[in-house]
Amino acid sequence: MNQTAIFWPMIAHVALVYGVYFMMFLRRMAAVRSGSAKVSQFRENRDEPPQSLFVRNNLANQFELPVLFHVCCLALYATAGAGTVAVVLAWLFVLSRYVHAVIHVTSNRIRLRQPAFTLGFLALGAMWIALAIHIL
Repeated sequence: MNQTAIFWPMIAHVALVYGVYFMMFLRRMAAVRSGSAKVSQFRENRDEPPQSLFVRNNLANQFELPVLFHVCCLALYATAGAGTVAVVLAWLFVLSRYVHAVIHVTSNRIRLRQPAFTLGFLALGAMWIALAIHIL
């Protein structure tokens, strides 16, 4: 497998992050237009309106566990360990992040969100194990 294939799941995750940023912008603008928020509220983010709270929380999630994902992908590429298994696991992680994000910004039901998170958590753990085995 071409080692650069590991970058496509990374690019897909970046697209998700940009999408969540855009959704937060739209929801905040809607809150301002409806009168439930003032632009000044967003200066320090202390009082997020309900319309955009889930989106803001999801955006924060995109910079937690996914940081380890991007580091692992780069390490796999740098060590020529981005084989088929690693790339499949990377896609599985990103797919789980998309599902998690959709649930988080809509119903935000924990019983639905948790399995998506767990799948990504395990896929990422397997990626790190694959990296460790590769460099052994």
